[in-house]
Amino acid sequence: MKIEKLIISIVLYSMFMALPAQEFRCMVQVSAPSIQGTNRAIFEDMQKTILEFMNNQQWTDNIFKTEERIDCSILINIREQLGSDEFKGTMQIQARRPVYNSGYNTLMLNLQDDNVSFRYIEYQSLIYNPNSIESNLVAILSYYAFIILGYDYDSFSLRGGTPYFQKAQNIVNLAQSSREGGWSSFDGTKNRYWLVENLLNENHSQFRQFMYQYHRRGLDMMSEKPDEGRAAMATGFEQVQRVYRQRPTSYVLIAFFDAKREELLNVFKQSPSIEKGKVVTLLSEIDPAHSSKYQQLLSDK
Repeated sequence: MKIEKLIISIVLYSMFMALPAQEFRCMVQVSAPSIQGTNRAIFEDMQKTILEFMNNQQWTDNIFKTEERIDCSILINIREQLGSDEFKGTMQIQARRPVYNSGYNTLMLNLQDDNVSFRYIEYQSLIYNPNSIESNLVAILSYYAFIILGYDYDSFSLRGGTPYFQKAQNIVNLAQSSREGGWSSFDGTKNRYWLVENLLNENHSQFRQFMYQYHRRGLDMMSEKPDEGRAAMATGFEQVQRVYRQRPTSYVLIAFFDAKREELLNVFKQSPSIEKGKVVTLLSEIDPAHSSKYQQLLSDK
């Protein structure tokens, strides 16, 4: 009898250990400073529900150890309440990735979505359905979950994030008939539609290759071989330059520099003069609005 109980315990333990762990360590904040005369508890409940949805949902078939979970954050700023259960505002999405053999976390994403509208009832459950959109809030959160996963996987293996970008694109396709904005090619050039379109468009394949080179052959090498790592990053910008010359208003390029600009300035501050000059020329072309910042590198000793 004891042996049977032991066997059952071992089987149950093995089944438990085989279950994929949650992928995110996501912080969520919902603020509504301009909304007056409403039940403030709904925003606290919304924050708690979104937190549980992001962190408890199983997004992949892979096993994540606790220490492998992706650090990310979602800040929702509700600016308008259009009805008792209808809200409109903005969402900021950030995601980070640890750099090998260091205590440094590199910022992978720093996106600002200015076209966020959804319905929410207090104590509402959020349920992701890959085949339909029943809630725009669930659709937006799920979309960005897959975008975060895609970026993270792309940084560890060449085009490793494709399956997750495809899941994000599926959400975009399902949302084409939605009355809420942000899902259509006509809603501007910096929205959910264009971000995933860029990521899966073959014209941006060199950017995807660059993301792998930048992180695995660049940042992850910096602790052991800083010169080689920095050189790999510098060479990679030639790939980005080719993408820029084809589509200079590409949203993925804007998103990359919004996340990485300060990091680039810190990394290449230590470059020898020849490498620094090459990098400054490249970055000034592909991120022209901030060329003056890159030019300052030439005066750093």
